[in-house]
Amino acid sequence: MGVSGTLGANIIARDADLIIVVGSRLSDFITASKTAFQHPDVRFITINVAEFDAAKHAALSLTADARVTLEELGDAVQGYHVNLDYAAQIAKLREEWDAEVDRIYHPDHSETLSQGEVIGVVNEFSDPKDVLIGAAGSLPGDVQKLWRTRDPKGYDVEFGYSCMGYEVAGGLGIKMADPSREVYVLVGDGSYLLMGQEIMTAVQEGYKLTIVLVNNYGHSSINGLSEATGAQGFGTKFLYRNDATGQLDGETLPVDLVANAASLGARVIEVDSATSLKTALGEAKASDRTTVIKVDVDFEKRVPSYESWWDVPIAEVSEVGTVQQAYEEYETAKQKERYFL
Repeated sequence: MGVSGTLGANIIARDADLIIVVGSRLSDFITASKTAFQHPDVRFITINVAEFDAAKHAALSLTADARVTLEELGDAVQGYHVNLDYAAQIAKLREEWDAEVDRIYHPDHSETLSQGEVIGVVNEFSDPKDVLIGAAGSLPGDVQKLWRTRDPKGYDVEFGYSCMGYEVAGGLGIKMADPSREVYVLVGDGSYLLMGQEIMTAVQEGYKLTIVLVNNYGHSSINGLSEATGAQGFGTKFLYRNDATGQLDGETLPVDLVANAASLGARVIEVDSATSLKTALGEAKASDRTTVIKVDVDFEKRVPSYESWWDVPIAEVSEVGTVQQAYEEYETAKQKERYFL
């Protein structure tokens, strides 16, 4: 739920009068910067082994193992059911979300794939036992919303504060831990440039990975955030500095990630459609070599946030019109923040 959450989860959280929090730090993303819970009398029960996190939001805190606590609480409320209207609302919201995921997975097609569609192709191609790993940029948030998990160990997203460069190394660690599983690394070109060289380590040690390199010639995630704050996406595209304007709005940089991945020992396949991506995934699965599948995606076509907001402070004083407008919108949205003391 929260900034990287589903529509249904955020609607239920917004109106709920009791929130049971299991193992969460109640971070900015999860709480939508303290705007997620809007019921006037909302209370929290937290279950957490970390006393510091269990005390957040003025909760009734249970500092304990989550599994044991839930089992005991389950015994205590045995036979209890929510009312039929609430159960029907939950079922309806779940159906609507499944339809939204299907829409993103299988869009009315444009010339360039979207990142959401790439996630869908990998999800539907992979087997339940396979593992998906992602880390930085918009990918982990999109995966949290869209990935249909079928195995408790089939999904690993290291979000943190955007762990750029974790993906390939993390995928290698997963493959070393369980070589029987196919490991699919989803990584954007911006994050790949930080630590893609761990491909060489995978090749050196003989651990095969399938790396889906989602290429948009820039940092699409931070571009969207920059535009939302009125900063107009400064410096987020891989473009030459323009001698005429003095800005980074020239031609696209000739960065050849295909040649780079091949130079590190990987087999590389370039694709340009959902069909060719599926074919490439099949070839990678049949191979015993680490394979990088490079797929270009639409820089602007992003998976939205649903019923949520993130507190990213805006410059109060600026001569830029878009920043001034963003600041006004920020001040309005901030009024919904609640402090549970």
